[in-house]
Amino acid sequence: MIIDSHCHLHDPAFEDLRGALARAAEHGVWGAVAAGCDQQTNARTLEAAVGNGKTVWPAMGFHPDWVQLGDQDLEQVEAQVAAHHSRLVALGEVGLPWYCLEGATDAAGLMTRGRQRLNRLLALAERYDLPVIVHAPHGAAVGALAALKAYGIERAVFHWHKAPAEVTRDIVDAGYLVSVTPEVVYRERDRALVEAVPLESLLVESDGPWPYQGEFAGVPSGPWLVSRVAEEVAKIKGLPVDEVAYQMSANTCQLFDLVCS
Repeated sequence: MIIDSHCHLHDPAFEDLRGALARAAEHGVWGAVAAGCDQQTNARTLEAAVGNGKTVWPAMGFHPDWVQLGDQDLEQVEAQVAAHHSRLVALGEVGLPWYCLEGATDAAGLMTRGRQRLNRLLALAERYDLPVIVHAPHGAAVGALAALKAYGIERAVFHWHKAPAEVTRDIVDAGYLVSVTPEVVYRERDRALVEAVPLESLLVESDGPWPYQGEFAGVPSGPWLVSRVAEEVAKIKGLPVDEVAYQMSANTCQLFDLVCS
């Protein structure tokens, strides 16, 4: 069995959540860490966990690339985390903007605001001893890594990690984890990442319902895909699938402090 370390179960694509979780179980997927993005999706994520407590673990977040979110939205999320921190397995997803910077008239201002917001969120993670699910692709990774260190965050995963090899080494050397998606099956960048990163520092995720290409083109995306991701990681590492699945499940349980027995 393996665990999906990052899925957006609040999405309408998972309206039949029991059915989605049953499909995942048929593929050897035990459950999923459900990540929120704002006040509304955080609330739906918590509801999903309440109804499926043994297979859904909730995280509350504030998505850095959702430019429509304002300061009042951040205050609402801060209040949510304060009210429900004992029920959460992580803060996330949170991080630094990147995709919204392309073509923006004030990209520098957006990044400055993003850093300020991340600092506020990391202060919450520090206060409540929550691991952090980090959204910081490409050029945002360096700044996010520095922020994690500045706040003394000991547990974090860079979800759907994309960054230069030297930045990835710094992340792993700092004791943080990185996760890979179904893109590892067909994208050389992700395969090179798996080759370079020790198995003890890897997680797998679906980021469902995000759609994928290659053999997944036209296939609904959800937690069930991570069993295929684990198979591919095993091929790249030249290790038995069961060994890889066990280690990455152990990594997930350790990061999020899950009872995995």
